[in-house]
Amino acid sequence: MRSKKTAPGGVLSCVALLMLLAVLGAATPARADAGLVVQGGVRAGGGFESATGNEEELRLRSGAAVSLAYEWTYDDHRLWQLFAAHQRTRLAVGPAVSSGAGTVQEMPLRLTHLHVGGVNYFEGPVGGGPYVVGGLGITQLTPRLPGTSSKVRASMNLGIGHEWLLSKPLALRLELRAHIVAIGSDGAFFCSGGCTVAIRADTLTQVEAAVGLRVGF
Repeated sequence: MRSKKTAPGGVLSCVALLMLLAVLGAATPARADAGLVVQGGVRAGGGFESATGNEEELRLRSGAAVSLAYEWTYDDHRLWQLFAAHQRTRLAVGPAVSSGAGTVQEMPLRLTHLHVGGVNYFEGPVGGGPYVVGGLGITQLTPRLPGTSSKVRASMNLGIGHEWLLSKPLALRLELRAHIVAIGSDGAFFCSGGCTVAIRADTLTQVEAAVGLRVGF
């Protein structure tokens, strides 16, 4: 059986939602510390345990990740944040397994997070200095291998960062953020009909270092 594929515009739909919220936010009385944040970085860590009997650890490959966030005012030093992130990675499945695509040792995997949370600045008003960030929401895990299917699970993120004001609307951010996904599987997590790759895990944890630009309005 072929894997269930997400719509090609899935990530674009998240982006469109964020842009819509930005427009709605601009149409309401808001302070100048609302804004959009675009980030790119490297995400590492995370893995599962094989459920085929050998208890082998299956690791996710480190790789690039991108994110987009819409932020709006909560108070003088805190912001609400709607956060979307995406990563294309590969899961090392250990010894080669047979699938409709031939014999493979890695399974392409896409991770898409959508979280609602906030940003809290340590040293005064929004717009500069160190901060903590976090959020709760959902993650879609999409394997790209015959005999597998996409899954959606609850997830969260938590991080720290620093922001430097470059000009009146533009700021630079450096950020370290952990992503935690509740998996709760005992073996049939990615299975769809057949079971090309069987894994077990309670959670999936990754750490991401990112740089971004924030445009305030």
